[in-house]
Amino acid sequence: MKKIQFLNTFVNNCTMDECLDAVEEMIAAEKKSYIVAVNVDVIIKIEKDNFLKKITDEADMVLVDGKPLIWIAKKHKKPIYEKVSGSDMVPLLCGRAADKGYSVFILGGKDGVAEKAKIKLEEKYPQINVVGTYAPAFGFEKDAAEVERINTSINEARPDILLACLGCPKQEKFVYENIDKYEAKVSVCAGATVDFLAGNVKRAPRWMSNHGLEWLYRFFKEPARLFKRYFIDDIKIFRLARKYKPGRNK
Repeated sequence: MKKIQFLNTFVNNCTMDECLDAVEEMIAAEKKSYIVAVNVDVIIKIEKDNFLKKITDEADMVLVDGKPLIWIAKKHKKPIYEKVSGSDMVPLLCGRAADKGYSVFILGGKDGVAEKAKIKLEEKYPQINVVGTYAPAFGFEKDAAEVERINTSINEARPDILLACLGCPKQEKFVYENIDKYEAKVSVCAGATVDFLAGNVKRAPRWMSNHGLEWLYRFFKEPARLFKRYFIDDIKIFRLARKYKPGRNK
């Protein structure tokens, strides 16, 4: 799918259905592919992390996850069709996987969470084929032996879809550095989706998500952890929106 330039990276301007269709095409092509999503937090990280920018720029698909980015795109006169978040897309993708027979591997979450997500998916989609789960040890990215164990687990399962739920930028960097070392057709960087699938964390009400208030719902759930992110780090998006406004000399 063709990408368009948006702020400091390139994104796929697609609907949810187009995204799901594209994932199926990637699986059918049997060419290793990976998908990332950008929200306000990721855009800010990209600005100061050249490696993360490279990974995002080279991704087979980049989803726009967040109403604030949709609003910025509209203000820049480059409208984006709709918000396609990993936490919305992955359950729908799992539904298609159940219908079409695609196998799924869940990587990430605290101990036991990925397994709980597997059980919940099997309850919702009895035909789904979740071929493996793995909860990496804390600091796994610095432990070559642990990374090798992860790759071995994925290789033994050989899934059509790998859900990498390790948080940004760990999941993006893991996928980029290891995609040639494990056998999975499509790797989806899915962040906190494993907790939503497991039922450990509830999504914001649909009306809040539709009005760009999902961040506020999450903040009230975890104020201590999210205060810095939302009220110190993420306000930098206003500066970046000005910096990358089309026609402006940077």
